[in-house]
Amino acid sequence: MLLSLPREWRSVIQRQECNAVIWRRKTKKRNKSPPPVSLMLCRDLQTEFKTSNTETSWVPAIMTAMLHAGGPLCSMLVERFGCRVTVMVGGLLSGLGMAVSALARTITEIYITSGITGLGFCLSFQPSVTIMGHYFVRRRVFANALSSTGTAVGLTTLPLIANVLLCQFGWRGSFLILGGVLLNCCVCGAVMRPIASGPNKPRCSQVLDKTNDLSLQQETKGVKSNVKTVLQGFIAFLHRHMAFDLLVINPRYRAYAVGVTWMTLGCVVPLVYLVPYATHHNMEIDRAAFLMSVLGLVNIAVRPTAALVLGLPRFRDSSSFVYVFAGAVLVNGLSNCICGASASFEALLVYVVIFGLSMSVGGSLLYTVLMDIVEMNRFPSALGLLCMLQSGTMLIGPPLAGMLVDHTGQYSYVFYACSVCVFSASLFLLGFFYFLDSKNDEEKKKSMKTPSAIYQKPVVILAPDCQYVASKGGTSENAVYVTSV
Repeated sequence: MLLSLPREWRSVIQRQECNAVIWRRKTKKRNKSPPPVSLMLCRDLQTEFKTSNTETSWVPAIMTAMLHAGGPLCSMLVERFGCRVTVMVGGLLSGLGMAVSALARTITEIYITSGITGLGFCLSFQPSVTIMGHYFVRRRVFANALSSTGTAVGLTTLPLIANVLLCQFGWRGSFLILGGVLLNCCVCGAVMRPIASGPNKPRCSQVLDKTNDLSLQQETKGVKSNVKTVLQGFIAFLHRHMAFDLLVINPRYRAYAVGVTWMTLGCVVPLVYLVPYATHHNMEIDRAAFLMSVLGLVNIAVRPTAALVLGLPRFRDSSSFVYVFAGAVLVNGLSNCICGASASFEALLVYVVIFGLSMSVGGSLLYTVLMDIVEMNRFPSALGLLCMLQSGTMLIGPPLAGMLVDHTGQYSYVFYACSVCVFSASLFLLGFFYFLDSKNDEEKKKSMKTPSAIYQKPVVILAPDCQYVASKGGTSENAVYVTSV
């Protein structure tokens, strides 16, 4: 048929067919590797349950929210049963929740099992952080920074493992295998050494005991007194497990909770939208996935180094950790401007390196600063309340970013918004803690200038059997009577 056409037409058609073959070869080579695990999982769930992207996105959102919102329940279990039992229960819940997800028939059942899995993650994660503060005192910074390296290892290896499982066994088989892997958290909890409980109870615990005794005494005094007693017990319960009293009486904890919660709103979103942002600007999927691998490798390399540096003797018993943390948050916020300004591979590579460095230092000090702010007997409840506040911002952060993308059609505005959010949170932490430290220094200087009544020289009045020494000013209030010589 081509021979019947003119020579010029034949050359044009052959050239177009040749270009089409070259384009198909390039496309096949470009898409040789599988897409990221999150895209594969969402695609499989949408195909299985015939749901939209919005409905499927609630699965990781519910799991992440339960990871942080279960803090008060975790605090109660830690105080009642200890860290070891709580971690084992968390491993059992997360393993069973992930395994039962493989048997789900509707997306609603996936929502329920995701909540159970997230609660198991919470019961395994928060006691592990708490017990580190009890195990280490002098080398607490080094221990916390070194233990956070596991987060970086998981960020790098788990997506690769999940990709292999999804390609070989599908999403149901992958969930079943991951459920068996999560049961190993029970083994990790079993090897934790129990903490010896002290003889003294916390003040809130004593208040709760008093209210319980009061309730027994007022059983016959009418409904009004019983309701009052129940309210008092409920308020004491909230103070004990929700750390609401720390928000009132501890200004450092209040400032830290507000700053970290506001920081979380813009700190997680770049990790979610980095790969879509790169592919939106015609970057190959291999290179976009390579950026996340570089981010994980930077975390693996920097967190142990940060543990060694921050664990040096010059940093021990130092109150400057909060400023180092705020400085890392500041750099992290400013780095998002690089990503928003350019979408080239070189610019994004520089971005993930700076983002990973600041993320590693900030993640190494996140819980160390909290341990310095509150007492260790209140740390579980303080951590639970902080995580519960973070769960709200983690839950609304990605949807707000998605609304911004839908409204503007540009991913760069998301990174600029994250930059403003994280940058303002770091400035808030720096300014507020500097103000509190300056105020404490002024109070110390005033107390050193004003002599205390303890250091005033007392007048000694001897007993009748001894000589009598009278002062010029008569008998003083600070007089001391000596009854034996």
